[in-house]
Amino acid sequence: MSKEKKFASQADLEEKKVSFDKLSDNAYAYTAEGDPNTGIIIGDDAVLVADTQATPVMAQDVIRRIREVTDKPIKYVVLTHYHAVRVLGASGYKPQEIIASQDTYDLIVERGEADMKSEIERFPRLFRAVESVPGLTWPTLTFKGEMTLWLGKQEVKLMQLGRGHTKGDTVVWLPQQKILLSGDLVEYGATPYAGDAYFTDWPRTLDAIAALKPEKLVPGRGAALTTPKQVTEGLAGTRAFVSELFASIKAAAAAGKDLRTAYRETYDQLKPKYGNWVIFDHCMPFDVTRAYDEATQYRDPRIWTAQRDKTMWETLEGSSPAKLEAE
Repeated sequence: MSKEKKFASQADLEEKKVSFDKLSDNAYAYTAEGDPNTGIIIGDDAVLVADTQATPVMAQDVIRRIREVTDKPIKYVVLTHYHAVRVLGASGYKPQEIIASQDTYDLIVERGEADMKSEIERFPRLFRAVESVPGLTWPTLTFKGEMTLWLGKQEVKLMQLGRGHTKGDTVVWLPQQKILLSGDLVEYGATPYAGDAYFTDWPRTLDAIAALKPEKLVPGRGAALTTPKQVTEGLAGTRAFVSELFASIKAAAAAGKDLRTAYRETYDQLKPKYGNWVIFDHCMPFDVTRAYDEATQYRDPRIWTAQRDKTMWETLEGSSPAKLEAE
């Protein structure tokens, strides 16, 4: 029986230490050393959770920590985008409303099922008790552009500032406190996953985030950013990675180089600077493939299926310096 190469992330079995950081009297960050983050906003009469963890069982740990600081009902779940690892825990909160941009809803319709299957295979550790997932998470309320929620006197703005990580990216903004929950538009010490990205748009969207002048920010992955200086660093790091990768791929494509060659050159170029970021080896094949698509013939991201994942990985890993675990 031949040995099939597995995703770098399938060898990632170490549980991460969870932090529950108080950003203000109204906002908390649930982070876990580079695993997907959850943001919590406590209003006068209800609680809002942004990004849900990957399964209802995993959501219970978030709920337990929320209950240590408030007994108010968890009324709203906000999906910053459609990826399974962000949304499949939603049912665990039993919210009154699940809110997403209309673009995110459309992506769930178009590719939610395929994404769920592919993500579970890529990252088994992040889908603990996957059998507790009842199926796709469907928003009950959608918006275009911007909407405002009032949690009593607490103003919460949900805004699409532009495309980047996906076309449906939504940020959660507390204007009274200048606290932002960015979803995966911003990462900190963690490699941006760009398999569904719009590389051309992403830096402009980061400009729009910077223009809000957030003083604290919960990124999609990585530690909560609790000072304006850290926020600036998070924005700059994400921008640098996305921009440098796309510039490398555009140059390779313009020179007529194939995907494998472009991948090898870009990996070698970015590894010294970003190789210590969480999930670097996992993200690079997906990021490069999408960047190559955008630089050549596909304006919009193609759907990732479990089979497409495997085919891409087999195509690129032979030329990759990444250490992949053999079956």
